[in-house]
Amino acid sequence: MMAALSAWFWNERFWLPHNVTWADLADPAPGVEYPKAGHLFTALPLALGIFAVRILFERFIASACARSLHIQPGVGRRAQPNAVLEKVFTSITKNPDSRHLDGLSKQLDWEVRKVQRWFRHRRNQDKPSTHTKFCESMWRFTFYLCIFTYGFQFLWQSPWMWDTRHCWYGYPYQVMTTGLYHYYVTELAFYWSLMFSQFTDIKRKDFLIMFIHHLATVGLISFSYVNNMVRVGSLVMCVHDASDFLLEAAKLANYAKYQCLCDFLFIVFSVVFFITRLFIFPVWILNSTMFESWAIVGPYPSWWLFNFLLLVLQVLHIIWSYLIARIAIKAILRGKVCNDVRSDIESSSEEEPDTPTGGLKNSSHTPKGENGTNGHCAAAKTRAQNHSSW
Repeated sequence: MMAALSAWFWNERFWLPHNVTWADLADPAPGVEYPKAGHLFTALPLALGIFAVRILFERFIASACARSLHIQPGVGRRAQPNAVLEKVFTSITKNPDSRHLDGLSKQLDWEVRKVQRWFRHRRNQDKPSTHTKFCESMWRFTFYLCIFTYGFQFLWQSPWMWDTRHCWYGYPYQVMTTGLYHYYVTELAFYWSLMFSQFTDIKRKDFLIMFIHHLATVGLISFSYVNNMVRVGSLVMCVHDASDFLLEAAKLANYAKYQCLCDFLFIVFSVVFFITRLFIFPVWILNSTMFESWAIVGPYPSWWLFNFLLLVLQVLHIIWSYLIARIAIKAILRGKVCNDVRSDIESSSEEEPDTPTGGLKNSSHTPKGENGTNGHCAAAKTRAQNHSSW
């Protein structure tokens, strides 16, 4: 049964061009190595290693940097223990309406305002502090900057960066070099580590969305590796890595309350995002995968699937670019994004104030969720983190 399933999954008619078999790739010449599915298992122990490095980095390096910027890890005010309210919070609602508030007020003989304050404090207990978010962003900034620098330096010396037709010359009999292997496996291991860390990090509202994103990214990297589309895959990864570290840098400035620097970095991020996603990706990469490869190699089933996924990715690029442009334009016109803009885009993890400052009118615009403390730097995170699928 398993043998039949394996034979169906690894069907050569799907994975490989016409007149090419797995046997042709199994015994290369001495000193020559082609990508094999078994190579991908190396990413799993490496992912655990990256996860361990992240823990040490956040604890000893990022945390020290946060404290030097006066971002303290202090714990916010905790809700006083109350079995009745805790049961309502965990099993009924975290945001009770007026009917629930009145009932709880009478049951506990508390003022409604005191019940509201308890739920506010209890919700804040489950949210990551600015210190925690700073450490996470600093880790991602460091990794993204390092992997982009490595990838760009490697590709600079590769012929397919300057002439994308080299992605297809001799395909699929293209040698897997050490540098390319390290680039691919490290990227794959990083996204595996993000999947691991989701189960140990503070649970957030976008847990499922980000888990699916990481899973899709792992799948796409693995898919392109198995059928030896690693040359064009390395270009895709580099294009997506180009703006990631800029977003994380903007978020670091945001958490440190350097608003002008945050604004500047966000604008730079936006420009790089637009250039790489709306120009370089379709003109340079999609042109190669769809037209150059057709002329040199010809289409086959996994080729169609690969290009379909890249086209879906391009549609997402257009959507994300529109949303980011809307934030950037409002930032330029107003000088700073207002609360209503943030609430349109993304939820924030800032603690809710003990005392409302804007009444019910402003409460409808109170940001909720994972990121950001003040403005568009954090607002674009959901789109920008989901943009990569690589």
